[in-house]
Amino acid sequence: MTQSDLLRLCATDAVPDDAPLKVELPGHAPFAVYHIEGNYYVTDDTCTHGAASLSEDGELNGFQIECTWHFGIFDVRTGEVVARPCTEPLKIWPVTVQDGAVYISLD
Repeated sequence: MTQSDLLRLCATDAVPDDAPLKVELPGHAPFAVYHIEGNYYVTDDTCTHGAASLSEDGELNGFQIECTWHFGIFDVRTGEVVARPCTEPLKIWPVTVQDGAVYISLD
């Protein structure tokens, strides 16, 4: 994968260890960037059950993000639903970390 195949989201040091960082880029739905146990993960920021922002209205506990609107929970590594009422998985994005920044592949 070349640099041109990647979309830069943010600097690695901008992502807190205890909460997701919301990243908004023109032409894309918002992303949530997570830094957990030394690894970076990126998901869509919007809960699949409602219009809640996971970075603004979510609580991160380990690898799980809970949407506080209806208490649905997702695994940020896989996007899989961990707790209902959510039934649709969360979109995850392949992450590349290089030169102190978090990138994703849109392919």
